[in-house]
Amino acid sequence: MSGEEQSRLVLTSHPLQRLGAHALAALAEAKGGPEEVDAAGFQSAMRQVIQDAERASVRESKAPDGFWQKASLSFFPNSPMNHPGRRKGKTADGHAKTDADVREAVRSWLTIPDPSRWPAVGCVLCGRDAVGFFGKRDVVLAESESYRNSTPRGHEGVALCWPCLCCFYALPYGCQLTGGSSVALHSWDEGFVRRTVRDQVRRNRQLALTGQESDRHAEVREVVALYALKHYSERITDGVELLVFNNNNRGQLLESHELQQPLAEWLRKTTRLSGRMRGFQALVMAHATKQLAGIVVLARNAFYTPTRVVTTGVNHLADCLMRRSQDHAGTHALADLLKSFVTEVMQMNEKDLTEIRATARKLGGLLNSATGRGPLRELRAHLRNSTQLRSWMTRHAVLWAGAPHEEFGDEPLMSTRLAVLLFDPSPDNPTWLHRDLLFVGVLEELARLGWRAKDDDEEKDDEVAVQMHKDDEKFMKEGEEGDLP
Repeated sequence: MSGEEQSRLVLTSHPLQRLGAHALAALAEAKGGPEEVDAAGFQSAMRQVIQDAERASVRESKAPDGFWQKASLSFFPNSPMNHPGRRKGKTADGHAKTDADVREAVRSWLTIPDPSRWPAVGCVLCGRDAVGFFGKRDVVLAESESYRNSTPRGHEGVALCWPCLCCFYALPYGCQLTGGSSVALHSWDEGFVRRTVRDQVRRNRQLALTGQESDRHAEVREVVALYALKHYSERITDGVELLVFNNNNRGQLLESHELQQPLAEWLRKTTRLSGRMRGFQALVMAHATKQLAGIVVLARNAFYTPTRVVTTGVNHLADCLMRRSQDHAGTHALADLLKSFVTEVMQMNEKDLTEIRATARKLGGLLNSATGRGPLRELRAHLRNSTQLRSWMTRHAVLWAGAPHEEFGDEPLMSTRLAVLLFDPSPDNPTWLHRDLLFVGVLEELARLGWRAKDDDEEKDDEVAVQMHKDDEKFMKEGEEGDLP
């Protein structure tokens, strides 16, 4: 292979190689993606990697400016930049090792091997001529602990060409670094990866120069993904994968969690659009606990149990409406946001949603005549019990049938289709979702009608000012000053 080929980046199917390639493109200050980096840009990017590695190699991990050294232990634990014996022993001419010797060892490690030593095999990632076999010292193998995260005994390692190997050397620049497990965001949406990695490279270069850990490096890993989505101005065309990995010699791991494309795009729009801000703020507050900020719980639900986004929002809606001091505008905003989640993420049939909304409006009209919280609490309590909810709906259907309703004419309270949506036990019918949506519609209609409970002698202390967590405030406010694209 020509020298030009050994300086040309390509994107492969390996997520970590792809992230490293985008990191090199950012270091090369290329306007486009990795394929647009020329030989000069590639060499310039690698010089930056070598300079940072040399500087880190003569620092201690606990030193004020030793964070780059500490982070490297999670990527290249046996390399010359952080091996425990890098300063021990003597040089070939019998002298004690100096910092200059350590730096030289790092430069040699990050220099392309002599062509005479290249094996006659192709790179396992791109098929070009490999320059050697590489294992744990150079490549984030990122497998489970049961594999010991190393090449088997007697195995030469992974055959890689020089550009693909350099992608692994540059990988730390594109990751959220903690000194322990690192976090990376990958997607097959090239625009998202390019933007996200460029931002991360910029922050990590500042970290390498100043030695000061930025506030963002303390973010919960799932929240890192929400920040990236909030800062991306284009439509997400594919899912987003959250990779958490550690290549050190103790407790190595690889975790992968994915946001499907509809959910990733919904989160991106919801965190950016001013029209959804009020509803999103209410949704964040709905997820807050005494121990955790709402944005943390919301982010974790989005990755691991997306259905909890709806149920948590529904419970918050009910709590808000039953307070003496009610925020009807906030109730409408959160209800609209939950409905957008159902249609955009869960892709619910619009006809079914219309059917549920119609019945919810009718129920809201019936419950509006109640002076206390009792009937609403009763409905809420029955949502998870099919038998009790069916009995409750039947009783109110009788009340509905015995009274005139100008707006709805002779329509029954509940249609046959709605009965199927609420009570059909078949596996492909998410009854819990349909019941939650029914409750959302009831709450929304009560808010529209201006309903207020009059049993104020109960729960005198229910009107408590809710303080937003400082991390939630930080997330909500970021971008208000024009820092979003």
